[in-house]
Amino acid sequence: MSVIEVSDLHRDYETTTGVFRRQRKLVNAVRGVSFRVERGDLFGLLGPNGAGKTTIIKVLITLLLPSAGFVRVLGHDVTNEFRAIRRNIGFVFGGDRGLYERLSALDNLRYFAELFEVDVRTQRRRIPELFETVGLKGHEGERVETFSRGMKQRLHIARGLVHDPELLFLDEPSIGIDPVGAHELRAMISRLREQGKTILLTTHYMFEADELCNKLGILAKGKLISLGSPSDLKASIASGHVLEVELFGAQRDLTDRIGRIQGVRSVTLKEDKLSQTLTVQISPGNEVTSQVLGAIADHRIGRVSTREPTLEDAYIELVSHNS
Repeated sequence: MSVIEVSDLHRDYETTTGVFRRQRKLVNAVRGVSFRVERGDLFGLLGPNGAGKTTIIKVLITLLLPSAGFVRVLGHDVTNEFRAIRRNIGFVFGGDRGLYERLSALDNLRYFAELFEVDVRTQRRRIPELFETVGLKGHEGERVETFSRGMKQRLHIARGLVHDPELLFLDEPSIGIDPVGAHELRAMISRLREQGKTILLTTHYMFEADELCNKLGILAKGKLISLGSPSDLKASIASGHVLEVELFGAQRDLTDRIGRIQGVRSVTLKEDKLSQTLTVQISPGNEVTSQVLGAIADHRIGRVSTREPTLEDAYIELVSHNS
């Protein structure tokens, strides 16, 4: 039996538009999504803002009801067996909320353990283990308000594990954390999977998904557009190559112009602080570098390089073709 079974999930909601004449509008946030997560998986759910990732997680953790479709978590229907699900899952949302900052880290975990009805004997054994697991040993007595953002996020994960759930949901856990803290967080998530936890992760960082996940689902406009392992997704475009050009003062219509060159699969223009990076994915058997450089000859050009495709390239191509 799969840990998570999602079949033809739809989730709609109503919103209102206008100032003087209020009009109701139906929004289809999730449109016919289906996937499975097996025991021991670290499943990554990827997609741009508004693609439906957080909505799907809220359905899975029983905070939202499906508008249509069938969803089971740990063998229970999310519609009418939500209490059985909530007892056996943990969830962590990115950000600073959810902890009592004037309390110590230890008092926070004791409080949440009481909420989950963890008996005192189990608390005495489990809470020290959690501080060791999340890398906060030695900080138990410190107030949470003195913690860095990365330390708070590790304590969030300890809170989500305090009742030893079978399934853990991590919604953008590394957002806003410095590179060192994010590296430590990824190492901790890998250890949790090695310990047998089943994890569903959402992230905007492709390298993070590539490093951690054994399965990925990519969403766009509420639909699941791709499902497979990171290597599967990279292989889908691995037969081509990628041209990157550093530009200064480029306009957005440049991507349309280059996209019309034969042999170009997709084009993106990423804004940096002082420059832009033009990324061109090229189909196998095509050499279009001179044509691309000709199309941007009226721009200031910096670095020009070619490389093999990455998971981020596969993600951009899939999302851009479904936008």
